[in-house]
Amino acid sequence: MVFKRRDPKSWPRALAEFLWPRGGWARAFHYVKHRMRRLPDSPERIARGIWAGVFASFTPFYGIHFFIAAGLATVMRGNVIASLMATFFGNPLTYVPIGVAALSTGHWLLGDDMDERIPRSFGGKFVDAGADLKDNFLAIFNDTTADWSRLSVFYDEIFFPYMVGGILPGIISATVCYYLAVPLIRVYQKRRKGMIKAKFEALKAKAAAKADAKRKAEHSTGD
Repeated sequence: MVFKRRDPKSWPRALAEFLWPRGGWARAFHYVKHRMRRLPDSPERIARGIWAGVFASFTPFYGIHFFIAAGLATVMRGNVIASLMATFFGNPLTYVPIGVAALSTGHWLLGDDMDERIPRSFGGKFVDAGADLKDNFLAIFNDTTADWSRLSVFYDEIFFPYMVGGILPGIISATVCYYLAVPLIRVYQKRRKGMIKAKFEALKAKAAAKADAKRKAEHSTGD
């Protein structure tokens, strides 16, 4: 294949680069910011896309944040590309504070005591849910009885509170990003237009000077 990598990534390397991209997260962040500001759209539409992407990062639907962000951006008439890039707000460095904020808010809204409801660790709940999915899938092919108790606990104590609790901090964070993005993108686009116009004028002046010099040379040859 034309676009196939010459050195396919091993899964440990792919995982390592997901957790820590080449050049570090600071470089990755600046790259995303630079690409987002150069999108050919109005500041408001780009900012609405950013809103959708940031909000999607606060949902517990890991693996489909792109689809949620794109759907929200479409409904809000925002820039879909900006929404996909803004899901970068949720990354291995921010997933823990996002998860803590969402779970704490969710249990508070539902009137639960988070410490009492979750005696097992947060990661342990994911492990238990994954074990239930694996065991119950295998139960289709053997005589084992399916048991969804651990997955049910995961839904009640992690997934549902996360889903409910992610709405409020998601709206707040997305709205803050929206109002920060609009003026920054507007200033950047205005400055970039000025730079492009200055370059165009310089090329135009250079072409005119070249044509004038050619004209003078032809005139002097004719004399």
